Amino acid sequence: MIEVTHRHDVAVLTMTHGKANLFDLEFCQALTSTFAATERSSAKAAVVVGRGAIFSAGVDLVRLTSSGAAYADSFIPALGKAFETVFTFSKPLVAAVNGHAIAGGCILACAADRRLMARGTGRIGVPELLVGVAFPTIALEIVRQAVAPQHLRTLIYTAETAPPEKAIEYGLVDALVDADRLLDEAVAAAEAMAALPREAFALAKSQLRAPALARIREGELQFDPVAQKLWAAPETLDGVRRYVERTLKK
Repeated sequence: MIEVTHRHDVAVLTMTHGKANLFDLEFCQALTSTFAATERSSAKAAVVVGRGAIFSAGVDLVRLTSSGAAYADSFIPALGKAFETVFTFSKPLVAAVNGHAIAGGCILACAADRRLMARGTGRIGVPELLVGVAFPTIALEIVRQAVAPQHLRTLIYTAETAPPEKAIEYGLVDALVDADRLLDEAVAAAEAMAALPREAFALAKSQLRAPALARIREGELQFDPVAQKLWAAPETLDGVRRYVERTLKK
């Protein structure tokens, strides 16, 4: 599901889960274990990228609706654990957004320290409310700490998926790169951060993310039980099923 290679001191984590790197239970578990192993490894930085022309198209909605509430009850905690493992990764992390980064794919990219996106037709955004599902606190807070504050509500409430040029304006990505140069540029960006004093970098990263992590801990108690119930509710699954049917028709 995730191939690990190395370019000098940079671990390149290539997501290879089907055509679109859809988030399902097993993929979430793979993300958690791979990032945890990379944290323990000798690599000084990491790059996460998708195989082919898609970074990640988000949650596997077909499996969610076909598997029902019991699967949702297992999947949502695993999704949150994967996001937390990436968000708290202490080493420099660059997202090489090689194509569409939708919903969970966008959140994964936003968890990185720097985001480079390939020029072209890929889109990035968080259409959760359009799909009809709730944001776990960690997902919303990862997006909040990444994007320009004046655009946060627009992205959340309109469920817009932005083309690369607009993604720069929103702060969803930091720079646009020609597709054939994307991985090279991402590795170079990771190496530049890895050249900084490691302990000082890790402390600065922790300090920058501390407010988000504090809100996440509060939200886990206040909001996440409600979000968990909403994901597993029959009316939610019916709405997601209708969304999938409309989308597949297109």
